[in-house]
Parts: sequence; C-alpha cells; structure tokens
Amino acid sequence: MKSNITEKKMLVQKVFNKVFDKYDLMNDIMSLGSHRLWKKQMISWLSPNKNTVLLDMSSGTGDIAKLFLKHIKNKGTVYAVDPNSKMMEIAKKKLAKYNNIKWYLDSAEKLSFKDNYFDYYSISFGLRNTNNINHVLQEAYRVLKPGGRFICLEFSKIKNYNFKKLYDFYSKSIPKIGNIVVGDNQPYEYLVESIKNFYNQEELVDLMKKNNFYKSEYRSLSGGIVAIHSGWKI
Repeated sequence: MKSNITEKKMLVQKVFNKVFDKYDLMNDIMSLGSHRLWKKQMISWLSPNKNTVLLDMSSGTGDIAKLFLKHIKNKGTVYAVDPNSKMMEIAKKKLAKYNNIKWYLDSAEKLSFKDNYFDYYSISFGLRNTNNINHVLQEAYRVLKPGGRFICLEFSKIKNYNFKKLYDFYSKSIPKIGNIVVGDNQPYEYLVESIKNFYNQEELVDLMKKNNFYKSEYRSLSGGIVAIHSGWKI
C-alpha cells in the first residue's frame, strides 16, 4: 500500500511538472471555458463573508483565491496551498498584486497549520489527486474553526445515459489534444483515468459524513460532469 501511495504521489508531481505552464490554456480548451463558470458557482454557493480566512488547497494557478478575494472585496486572507512548486510560481505571478495571499507548499494529507484556524477550506479539482481522501477530509476538519465550512469542486459522474456516452467519446480525444498543446499525451491519459475512477456524488457525501462533516450535500453542474460538495464543522 505504501509503495502504491508513493507511486501515485510521484506520478501526480510528474504530471503537473509537465503541464504547469499550459495548465490554464488546457483547462479552457478541455472544458470549453466551463471551468471558470464552475469555479464562480463554487464561490457563489460558499458565499464567504468579509474579514475571513480561506485555506485553498490544491490552489493551482490561483483561480479560487482570486474569486474568493473578489467576492469579499479583498477584505480577508487566503492561504494558497499546493504540493507543486512550479504551479505555485505561476500563481504567484498571476496574483502578484495581492498582498493578502500567503503561499505554502504542503500536503493535503498532513497540513502544517494549527487546529480550528480557518473559516473556509476549499479544494478545486485536487481531491482525486490525493493519496488518501479520508486523511484529506480529517485534516480539513481539523484546521477548520467550529462553524467553518468545507467546499470541494471535482469531476463527478453523469447519470444521463446518452449524455454519458457522448462525454465518454469526447474524453477519448483529451490525450490527443494534450499532445498537440503540451507535447505529451500521458498527463491527460492520467486525467481521464483519474476521473473515471473517482467517487460519484453520493459516495463522496458518505465519505464526508463519515469524517464528521455536518449537513454534507452536493450540487451537480453540467449534467454531472462536475459536482460541488459542501459540509460544515460543528
């Protein structure tokens, strides 16, 4: 088991080391720009208050951090956390004008933050890349304040049969697109496989409940291509 976890960790780092400089472009191409709308809907549902603190895990190139600060009129703080230094360097350049973003290289399974500190914990398209989702949820719960909220945006499962067939057909083209744009199809073969093997909406809700999150629920977007999951620490 330990060797499998190490192998996945190395694979994920290898994937992001290959795609970091084309990450935003590929997201726009693959989702036809929808990922930007999904992220806005995530922040809209979170509806954060001013003068609060967000831990944005798997912060990537900083989209959620930027949307969060825009929503609260820049009156608050984001701890942007990611395990990949190259992705973080892109984010730092994109968001250089913000002085209320703190940057941390850290693992979602073992965060270096104290208990009961954050008002919100977000993770966008990063949960399926972690080694142990139970550990991630336990750590999210630990660092949230009582009354704090966990919110996750992730690929999910389409329930309409015909739409799923169409989406599966499209998914087969993603590695080819990756090869054209990035020069390598392997990272996007991993992407397609990781989406296929990830939990469905109800399974992830069950995991959240098992890890003590109250009022765990989800909203499917774009027919279930992605879902937003939400839960509270009480």
